[in-house]
Amino acid sequence: MIVRGARQVGKTWLLKTFGQGHYEHTAYINFEANRNIHSLFSSDLTTEKILLGLRVETKTRIEPEKTLIIFDEIQECPRALTALKYFVEEAPAYHVAAAGSLLRVALHAGTSFPVGKVQFMELLPMSFTEFLAGIGEDELAEILAREDWQLVEAFRLRLIELLRLYVCVGGMPEAVLSFKKTGDLNDVREAQNRLLAAYEQDFSKYARTETVPRIRGVWQSIPSQLAREQKKFVYGLIREGARAREYESAIEWLCDAGLTRKVFRVSKPGLPLRSYQELNHFKLYFLDVGLLSAHMGVPVKAILKGDALFTENKGALTEQYVFQELRLQDSFDIAYWSSDTGQAEVDFLLQVGTTIIPLEVKSAENLQAKSLKVYREKFGPPLCLRTSLSGYRRQEWLVNVPLYALCRLSGELREE
Repeated sequence: MIVRGARQVGKTWLLKTFGQGHYEHTAYINFEANRNIHSLFSSDLTTEKILLGLRVETKTRIEPEKTLIIFDEIQECPRALTALKYFVEEAPAYHVAAAGSLLRVALHAGTSFPVGKVQFMELLPMSFTEFLAGIGEDELAEILAREDWQLVEAFRLRLIELLRLYVCVGGMPEAVLSFKKTGDLNDVREAQNRLLAAYEQDFSKYARTETVPRIRGVWQSIPSQLAREQKKFVYGLIREGARAREYESAIEWLCDAGLTRKVFRVSKPGLPLRSYQELNHFKLYFLDVGLLSAHMGVPVKAILKGDALFTENKGALTEQYVFQELRLQDSFDIAYWSSDTGQAEVDFLLQVGTTIIPLEVKSAENLQAKSLKVYREKFGPPLCLRTSLSGYRRQEWLVNVPLYALCRLSGELREE
């Protein structure tokens, strides 16, 4: 098994905790910190030889089905990645889990990838409900998991207050832990800025030298991209006269590193949704809403100004938060729709089975769903969704799901 995800989302902690809870022994190797171990994989990849070397290096008993072998930062040793194939074929009783932060960008041509031999899992930042549990608000997290909107409504103001904190803190484990320990948002910002700096260092370490300035240009433009009324990615915001062909590889690098994610436009909500994506029209979202707020330079004092945090910068943080919650619910594909004239735009389209449901994001109290009405008149969907700070509301053709209860969205759609 390989656990993928951006740096510092908690892959190492998760695998070590899993090993401690389900195995008698855990043999841990970090290929970034331990360069000496690379030589073990430099010649033939017989599992007998590798297991002997791992026993010596980790000073751990490695027994079939009783020991979890963890290869951390496996992208630093491509031969170790190739070795996973031989574990499957020659020693299937030994359990191996690997973690990689930059697998898609670090592996050079010629690396033998164990296609069909490994399972992949992707680890993402903590959701809002996981954040609640992480800071000791387990009961509120449980309330959101229930299908009782009346009970959720009773705690609406408290949930909005905590959602405001989540937009600032986000779901990166270090930031959440910092907030839990001190409650000081300035400490959280320091942790976030350290992480952003570490990501920028990775540009130089893993990207081609000629691509690094372009990656930095895209990276620095993301706040201004998302702060626009229409959030379609505009190359001219990187620099005047910029063209797609100059920056396509830089954007793909950031996506492969897990730091950004594209959502494509469709002009028609056809099935399957992916077939109607326009690859040259997309929005570029960030890894984490808290990191985005730090990257945008949002003052931590902004969370004290009522709901302004949700409406500033054209609701950029709100839309980022919604995308993040949708991405964690992998039961549907995601796109967005805009009219050919650009006068109407629906933030997200969700393919749920054979149905495509529009979802409009509202960060302000003005709940007039003008674009949603245009979309409905044009395409006649069976259901339209809106998410806002207002409570749950079901009308004739429109359902409002509270921003703080988006974890309930999949359940709402199953009921249709």
